[in-house]
Amino acid sequence: MGALGWLNAAGTGDATKAMERKLVMKLDRQAFANAYVAGLREDVNLQGNQYSILLSIFTAGMVVGQIPHGLIIQKVRPSIWLPLTLLFWSGLTMCSAACKTYEQLCAVRFFQGLMEASLYSGTIYVLGSWYKPSEIAKRTAIFTAVGQVGSMFAGIMMTAMHKTMEGKGGLKGWQWVFLIDGLMGIPVGLFGFFTFPDLPESTRVTYISQQERQLAIERLPPKKANTHSIEIKSLAKRLLLSPTIYVLTAFSVICAMTEAFAFQGMFLLWLKHNKARFSQSAINTYPLGIQAVAIVSQIFAGTFIDRTGHRLPMVVFAGVMQLVTASLLLVRDLPDAGIFTAHYISGTSFIVNPVLYGWATTICQRAGDDAVRSVTLYTMNLGGQILYTWWGIVMYPATDVPYWKKGSITMIGK
Repeated sequence: MGALGWLNAAGTGDATKAMERKLVMKLDRQAFANAYVAGLREDVNLQGNQYSILLSIFTAGMVVGQIPHGLIIQKVRPSIWLPLTLLFWSGLTMCSAACKTYEQLCAVRFFQGLMEASLYSGTIYVLGSWYKPSEIAKRTAIFTAVGQVGSMFAGIMMTAMHKTMEGKGGLKGWQWVFLIDGLMGIPVGLFGFFTFPDLPESTRVTYISQQERQLAIERLPPKKANTHSIEIKSLAKRLLLSPTIYVLTAFSVICAMTEAFAFQGMFLLWLKHNKARFSQSAINTYPLGIQAVAIVSQIFAGTFIDRTGHRLPMVVFAGVMQLVTASLLLVRDLPDAGIFTAHYISGTSFIVNPVLYGWATTICQRAGDDAVRSVTLYTMNLGGQILYTWWGIVMYPATDVPYWKKGSITMIGK
């Protein structure tokens, strides 16, 4: 296969290494929500808003880790750092199965967030080192959609564990989910050390030839001589004197607000609240429709953007769909069919990922400054994560189930 063919075909395959990490890490986020409604709450004796607080503590770990990870991958190859953080994350996930108190869960969830903070922006950074502006939105969409596949698989796995592993080895089904989830991450992390492609100018993988490396470099705007410099004064000047980081971070916060209903697991909590009418298998399975909608809508949006070059129609579509969701959920006595529809529609909110991060990559590529691009991407993620350290507790607290009036009104007002 020639170099051009490799970039269009095998290049996408290289991204699957990152997607595997995204899949495994997304399993934990959804597994935690599924575990909560499948016995974790009762076994650990979680009370009141402690579920929402645990989500915020995980997010706090994400907040703390963002900028350090963005700087580290300028000096440590991503093929070393990202798999290493996945291995630490895997160990912490398995530790979740041993937690017996709320305080223990708080500690584990914080450090899980700290490790997971490396993944999303780090992978977008690497993808942006290989793909042109007309290619990046779809790749970003595919990568993010894999996370939704992880969420779907977590629900299926939780259902299977509840049916087949409950009580085996003296462990509850939700404990088995955390153990299996963590074990799955170990081979993926080890595999990443040898197969993740890094950047075109620094890749060491054997499946990319010198000719292909050179073509990948020539396809994108040239880079500055100090592109990986993280000297504080120099980086601060290059970063803070441009409006790019401020504009993109502001948009990131707005987009994070848009994802609230799907991101916070509201549908799971509603189903758990109505457990007299829904079996445990149904509670774990019905929310999979949100991820299915997210997968289809993201890939559609990414493909549309790459083919047309227009992002605004996808922004408008996602916004209108969240308006519909919030408006429906403001109806206090909405029938089940309406509630299901509203939450499934909320899956379209994830369209903002290929829109925003594809746009950010395109803008930052032009400057030819990898350190600035990396820190900008991590700062964007930081903005959204800071929001969710308090946003979910205030606007979508678990104690408001089954009716999140404040959150719905805020979504409409936004």
